[in-house]
Amino acid sequence: MTELLLGQVLHFTADPFEQGLTAACLDEALVIEGGRIIAVGPADALRRQHPQARVTDYGRALISAGFVDAHVHYPQTAIIASWGKRLIDWLNSYTFPEEMRFSNLRYAQAVANRYFDLTVSNGTTSVCSYCTIHPESVDAFFTAAATRNQRVWAGKTCMDRNAPEGLRDTPQSAYDDSKALLGKWHAQGRASYVITPRFSPTSTPEQLHALGTLWREHPDCLMQTHLSEQTDEIAWVKDLFPQSRDYLDTYEAQGLLREGAIYGHAIHLTPREKARLKEAGASLIHCPTSNTFIGSGLFDMGGLKAAGQRIGLATDTGGGSSFSMLRTMAAAYEVGQLAGRALHPAELWWLATQGSARALHADHQIGNIAPGMEADLVVVDLASTAAIEQATRRAADIWQALFPTIMMGDDRAIRATWVAGACVHGQQIGA
Repeated sequence: MTELLLGQVLHFTADPFEQGLTAACLDEALVIEGGRIIAVGPADALRRQHPQARVTDYGRALISAGFVDAHVHYPQTAIIASWGKRLIDWLNSYTFPEEMRFSNLRYAQAVANRYFDLTVSNGTTSVCSYCTIHPESVDAFFTAAATRNQRVWAGKTCMDRNAPEGLRDTPQSAYDDSKALLGKWHAQGRASYVITPRFSPTSTPEQLHALGTLWREHPDCLMQTHLSEQTDEIAWVKDLFPQSRDYLDTYEAQGLLREGAIYGHAIHLTPREKARLKEAGASLIHCPTSNTFIGSGLFDMGGLKAAGQRIGLATDTGGGSSFSMLRTMAAAYEVGQLAGRALHPAELWWLATQGSARALHADHQIGNIAPGMEADLVVVDLASTAAIEQATRRAADIWQALFPTIMMGDDRAIRATWVAGACVHGQQIGA
């Protein structure tokens, strides 16, 4: 069935960090057919052109591409907002004990389904997730996503040292398991497999090399890991890899740096690392709620974007303290203020949609509203609470109207979520 959606349709023609507010456009309607957007434009014109379309009128609500969360740990769903630990203590006290449970397929399935219910209710339509070392955790994630027809990325998290015995594999089993899971899930429907060493402290050079070999054999996959999240982590990496020039070199030396590499956090980068990341075309993922919650530091969005780095935005569930990309945008704004670069609402929204899609090399499929794009959408109520409504009422333009929702909004602001052209959460109101 052809669907015609009416509202304030926000889309981008360019990166607002580079072209300013002229990069953003506001239209009145869009048309969906066969799970894709086929037209965007004035409401009256699209009504005339598609007289048989089913009409859903969202009034003054904002219609946007669905949020794209570029770095998450779905197995940490149950331990989100656990108190009082820095990164290494967090892993040992909360993460590793919880991840041990994912050898049980039924438990993994329950968490995966809960995770997707939570994220869809917050307007997130695509995620890139770490699983655990257990193949069952990967199967549970991709199966849950497939039942919802969501575009997702994920991979088995590989670790062969500095982790409990029940969470360690070997260089060979990491390669073998990852290869088998890749063959099972990659490019099946809307699923993509991601080669996933957790980070250098939990992988020997031999395991990193094995995963680098697998990536060379399957160059169309992405590779995700962590980089320079905390200063004590960096010192630990230096002790573990005395032969390496810096943290990034621990990956680069094993074939884990090129276009398609996705590095979470990337806060405390050296000049050489910044230069190599840019040269390689790698992606950096900003995780602001996690970076403040665990006390990691302030991401240099202004400097890194000005230097031309490819950057996405993420909740980093569950080190991050929210499933909401609205809350994540608010945290990115606050971090930017502390770092000396206030982010405009257009820049924040772009990061949560097209920017994250670009970081995942999927901006030709998701993250924007344009003919030919997959119809993953979020409909946002710009007056979802009394506090937001009274601020929005005074707005002189769309950005003043949107900013209170970025800063104060939550799942109450998500009026509807559409995945592949179907309304899967919230309201679909005929007109």
